This record gives sequence, structure tokens and C-alpha cells, in this order.
Amino acid sequence: MTIFSGLVPRARALFSDNKGPWGPSSGGEPEDEPSPKGPWGETPSKGKRATGSSRQTASLDEFLRRGRERFGGGGGGYSGRPIGSLIFWAIGALVLVWLLFTSTHVISPSQRGVVSRFGRYTTTLGPGVGFTLPSPIDRVKKIDVENIRSFDLGSTGDNDLMLTGDQNLLDIAYSVRWNIRTPELYLFQLADPDETTKQVAESAMRAVVSRVSLNDAMGDKRAEIETQVTELMQRILDSYRSGIQVQGIAIKQADPPDAVNDAFKEVTAAQQDAQSYVNQARAYALQLTAKAQGEATAFDKVYEQYKLAPEVTRRRMYYETMEQVLSKVDKTIIEAPGVTPYLPLPELKKSQPQQQETQR
Repeated sequence: MTIFSGLVPRARALFSDNKGPWGPSSGGEPEDEPSPKGPWGETPSKGKRATGSSRQTASLDEFLRRGRERFGGGGGGYSGRPIGSLIFWAIGALVLVWLLFTSTHVISPSQRGVVSRFGRYTTTLGPGVGFTLPSPIDRVKKIDVENIRSFDLGSTGDNDLMLTGDQNLLDIAYSVRWNIRTPELYLFQLADPDETTKQVAESAMRAVVSRVSLNDAMGDKRAEIETQVTELMQRILDSYRSGIQVQGIAIKQADPPDAVNDAFKEVTAAQQDAQSYVNQARAYALQLTAKAQGEATAFDKVYEQYKLAPEVTRRRMYYETMEQVLSKVDKTIIEAPGVTPYLPLPELKKSQPQQQETQR
């Protein structure tokens, strides 16, 4: 009975709702139960449709409220941008910049970019703009392959003395010039390629010096030693797959040890003086030989003329010989017939300078 007593008033209210959009009609509900009015004075319709619309509106408001709470926008309504959305866009911009700067690489003409993926070599980027996966997946190390590197070795102590082929000690100082030929081998093949290059240079220099004498190492064989050391270093580094190209070796100093350096300098000076005297003797011998050859050639020409006219050639040779002999002695030439008293002209010539000195 209680259930039926509750359904009767609801059915009566459902069928008695005959209000129009502009107010209640005649014979409507009693005045003691006022209903809420709409913006034009109408009473909102009751029933299943009105209840569904209100529920949809409440659900939409609840969804927007939960969204604002999720992104940190608890207040502010729709009048301003929520703080959470600003943070979201800032994070997106940072991610975009990170992708741009870690995925795009500009390689200069003198450089090569070695790409490693999770620490393992993958490829080498040439000059220009290259693209890779973002960091830390791909990492790019730029290597200058045209820069000529150099280091100096030797002449720092007794440990740098080298033994020559004739069992003498040599204090040598030299420099090594090199560059990177294959950057991926230079980075991943050797643990310390720079130190390895120094050790290879010292080993190659000792090997070459041990095959030459002290005088050769100190003298004119330096260029040959430099070439041999360069070739030996390159062969060793290629066998190590180091990716290094040796440009050259320059010997700056090649002297005996300091204890005997002064004595060696004196010996070297004496050897140079002896060689200078030998060169002077050879030059004088060449000069005399050339003069004798010239005189022999002239005599051959005179002999050819003598065969053509013996008498004339003999007389001309006699006159030339007498002219050479008499030009160096005092002489007086006179004619025998009708000779006048002798006038000592040579004596007069000798007395004139003496008189001039006396007058002074």
C-alpha cells in the first residue's frame, strides 16, 4: 500500500502539468506550490528529458574541473590560460630545441664528424650539414684532419743518448710532424694515439741511428736519416691501424755527449781545415793543368804554322823570344858605322828619381 500511495501523487503531477510557455493556464496547480520560472516566466519542463539535460551539463562541468585540476589550473576559470598548459608548451619547446641541436651537425671543410651510437662507431660525416639521431643515442665528435701537429723529442738528458753503428754515443734532438688521416681509427683503435706516436718515433730513430756512423749522423747524412725514420714510422703506425699520417722528421741537433763535446768540436774543426787545404791544392792543380793544356794548344797551333812556312815562323819565334828576354834587362842599342860618343841613357834615367828625392 505504501508503494501505491507514493505513485498516485506522481502520476497526478505528470498529467496535471498543463502550463504554457507564458504562464499557468486556468484550472492549474494551486498557488501554494510555486514553481521556478524561466527567463520568460515559463516553468521548466519536468520529466526524463530535463533530468538528462541537467546531468549532461553537470558531467561536462565535472570533466572541465578535473582537467583543470590535472594540469594545475585550480582557479581562474576560463578567463586566463592555465599554468599547467604553459608548462606543457615550455617542455615541448625545450624538447624541440634539444632535438634540433643534437640531431643537426655542421662540419667544416677541414673536419670530419665521427658518429658513435651508444659508444659504438657507426659512420663518419663529411664536410657540410649532417643529421643523426638525437643525443645521447648518437654522439658526434669533430676531428680536424688538416691540422699539422708536432712534438719534440731528444736532448733532455742522458737517457736520450743513442748508440751509433760505430759504437759511439750521440745526443740527438728532433721534431716530428703528423696529422690525422683516418679519424675513426684515430679515436677507436689506440688507447692513447699521441703517446703511441711519440714512442714509435723514438724507436724508429734509434733503429736508424744504429745503422750509421757518428760522422754520418753529425755530417751530411742527416737528410737521409730523416727520410728513413719517416718511412719506418709510417710502416709501424700503419701496422697498428692508428689512422695517423707522418708528415716528416726534422733533426735539430746531433752532437756527442756533453763530456766529450769540446774535444769532438776540435777534431771536427781540424778535419774541416784539412779538407779546406785539400780543396785548395786540388784547385791549384786544376789551374796548372788548365794552363798547361792552354799552352799545349797554342804550341800545336804554332807548329801547324811552322810546317807551312818554316823560315818565317822561326824568325817570328826568335823575335818574340828576344823581346821577352830583353824587356827585363837594361840595354842600349847603337849602330856600328859612324858611332857618336856613348851617351849612358839608362844611368840618366836611374839618377832622375834620386835627384827628385834629394830636392824634397
